[in-house]
Amino acid sequence: MAHVLVIQRNAHLAGDVRLEQVNGRDGAIAKAQLTAISNVRWGSGEAREEEATAILWTLWGVQAENAAKFLGKGSHVNVVGRVRNHTYEKDGDTIYGLAFTCEEIDYLDTKAQAAQRRSHHGFVDEMNAAERAAAQSARPRT
Repeated sequence: MAHVLVIQRNAHLAGDVRLEQVNGRDGAIAKAQLTAISNVRWGSGEAREEEATAILWTLWGVQAENAAKFLGKGSHVNVVGRVRNHTYEKDGDTIYGLAFTCEEIDYLDTKAQAAQRRSHHGFVDEMNAAERAAAQSARPRT
């Protein structure tokens, strides 16, 4: 089997890291998924073009737990990993895809930037919770 190395540099996260516990060979293990977006630019002046590439990465174990703890939407990262074919049958059709597994991830934000992002997300989460609570209390009870 070929080992194909994928490097995604200067990417930012499209959303928060999704963390879950799954059953592994030796019991429960942390699995995280994150979508990293990186841009490629070429040309100059009026002819300048840009293309965005989004990759859904899967992280495992302690690496997954740390990513969920320290990364959030907008975090800047470098990711190195491997890609493999992910082909399966669904309703009689063959679905072709690729699966990306992270081997190394570099956090590019400073501690101050990461703390600011986390505090902003915490504030937004508090505001959303307050809005939901207000909407629930305003609903007529039957």
